[in-house]
Amino acid sequence: MAFSRGDKVEVCSKQEGFVGSYYAATVIKNYENKYAVQYKNLVAEDDQSRPLIETVSENELRPRPPKVLATGFHALDVVDAFDNDGWWVGKISGRRGSDSYYVLFDAYRVEISYPTSRLRPHLEWVNGKWVSSK
Repeated sequence: MAFSRGDKVEVCSKQEGFVGSYYAATVIKNYENKYAVQYKNLVAEDDQSRPLIETVSENELRPRPPKVLATGFHALDVVDAFDNDGWWVGKISGRRGSDSYYVLFDAYRVEISYPTSRLRPHLEWVNGKWVSSK
């Protein structure tokens, strides 16, 4: 999929310790199969008053998913949890109270509780459309 300057995207991290996480960004320049992106929530290491700008491969980008109102989840639903400035893919492992869920991150063997406001259904970009991961 080709992206243009100004497109709102998510960058899928391939970095060790960040695999399975997505970060909001905007395309600021496109090259041949690579894109310069400016992150929405990440800042430059050398000047934390500036947003991080990075060049990434086309296969690390996807359009930003649509906002989906999540009213409830069930055990083993695949979700994204907002944590550390990005969306992390996990599975619902249980419920905590009336408005929180436990999310299991298989890759890191850790379970964390999140309020519903920090969860969204995980969607995959397949053949030009969003598909639920259920």
